[in-house]
Amino acid sequence: MSEVLSQSEIDSLLNALSSGELDADEMKDTGKKQVKNYDFARPAKFSKEHLRTMEIIFEQYGRLLSTNLPGYLRKNVQVEVMNSEAVTYSEFSNALSNPVLLGIVNFEPLPGNIIIELATNLGYAIVDRMLGGMGLPLEHNREFSEIELLIIERILTVCINLLREPWTNVVEIHPRLERIETNSQFAQFISPSEMIAIITISIKIGDVEGLMNICLPYMTLEDVMDKLNTKYWFSTMKERGEEEYAGVIESLIAKAPMPVKAVLGKSAISISDFINLQVGDIIRLNTKVDDELYVYVGNIKKFTVLPGASGEHYAVRVTSVIREEQ
Repeated sequence: MSEVLSQSEIDSLLNALSSGELDADEMKDTGKKQVKNYDFARPAKFSKEHLRTMEIIFEQYGRLLSTNLPGYLRKNVQVEVMNSEAVTYSEFSNALSNPVLLGIVNFEPLPGNIIIELATNLGYAIVDRMLGGMGLPLEHNREFSEIELLIIERILTVCINLLREPWTNVVEIHPRLERIETNSQFAQFISPSEMIAIITISIKIGDVEGLMNICLPYMTLEDVMDKLNTKYWFSTMKERGEEEYAGVIESLIAKAPMPVKAVLGKSAISISDFINLQVGDIIRLNTKVDDELYVYVGNIKKFTVLPGASGEHYAVRVTSVIREEQ
């Protein structure tokens, strides 16, 4: 139903026409309605909003990768989400070359699998780094050996376990690496006409840079598609207060080992006396038997103590705590 104009709006319109501010010919709708072609072979199942939300999810995933992988590879790792797009699976599989590294990931509780394609130069660099090398890729690609695949599988498992946290705001997933395929001919895990979303991530390990493509089929994400929008994603983000973060930091610091030493005393001797020291020689210290000793935590003087024994071991008993102002 068209909008009805009020009397004042009609009067304003007539005045504009009579004064020449509006041209009646220009107001005629002579243009044809634009018709958008619809490709039934590539149905638009992923909207821009869906792709943008997945980019946000994998940006968080990239930060986790850049934080956790250096602990395994002992090398600086830089991760950046490049782009996202929706294509058919046949387009993705036809672009694969041999050899290829495809991780088939069970995306429980969502149905079906997702696929992680890792650039072969990154695979060779990971193997070289894990075996003590400089992390350099091979000059010429070749098939991966069984031992090399086991090493890559270990790193891929770490990467896949990191997927849980970024997806928490959408669905609680329990991803599991089922197997690794190295031949593109055996990569037909999904119907060729099935629409998939591909998230392309650039990974740089030291000086070696390559791409990781994450293939997310529509049939796997169909049950949570309504949650793949930025409004829902941000509204369900779990905000942690400063007290919760402080508790986590304190628990981690509490597990850190600290060197503690009790100093019996100090003495100064000549180099010649030091060289000629023998078993049974006595070194005179600057403390008396009943003097309190100092305990150092790291290089900080922290406690005063009295020496003693606990069973068959030497021990000290704390008598006071030395504050910073002291």
